[in-house]
Amino acid sequence: MEITDQIGTPPPPTGSGQSGFADALGTGDTGTGEEFENFIRLLTAQVQNQDPLSPLDSTQFVEQLATFSSLEQQVRSNASLDTIASTIGDLHSLIASDWLGRSITVESSDVPFTGKNIDFEFDTTDSTDRAELIIRDTNNNIVYSESLDEDRAFHTWNGRTNDGGVVPADTLVRFTIDLFENNQFIGSVAPRIRTTVTDVATENGVVRLGTDMRMSTDISAVRMIDEQ
Repeated sequence: MEITDQIGTPPPPTGSGQSGFADALGTGDTGTGEEFENFIRLLTAQVQNQDPLSPLDSTQFVEQLATFSSLEQQVRSNASLDTIASTIGDLHSLIASDWLGRSITVESSDVPFTGKNIDFEFDTTDSTDRAELIIRDTNNNIVYSESLDEDRAFHTWNGRTNDGGVVPADTLVRFTIDLFENNQFIGSVAPRIRTTVTDVATENGVVRLGTDMRMSTDISAVRMIDEQ
């Protein structure tokens, strides 16, 4: 909306009265943008050049002031949004610098086997006295199973199957860990897969982490491994 292209650039206001009027409208060093300044010049020119015998209609003047107020609020909102966007960008950079390359665990039953060992751990209860790992393919067929030592910090599966073969790389498998107490089944848990953060992104306002295991997850769902 280039108003001055239609009516020409009006002369600057003169006299203390006009200066006070412009100041009251907040035309100081506010950085409000070209359209905002053009609106101020137009409104000031109307007041300055109105016919004393036929002054500007009060209703029109109030409407223009309301338009001015709306424009001012919009400009300020845009400035606030720019500030928020800048803050989010700074926060994203800060998060990325803190997480990239860090070792984490991601809770997930579905795990892509990339051809490399899958290290995992799992949560248990004080009453659990046996844990059984079951790995299935996408057709729900059991490809591997074993009893897990609960005292170990983490466990490893290298892709081997019960029949002595190896699961092909780039295969999606499903982990299930069944827990028992006195040989009675008490429930199943998903493993926490150990992996490394390779990417940080924001999706719909949520920070997500990409990993070298080709898994992505919300940052709130991971645990950072103490590397000390």
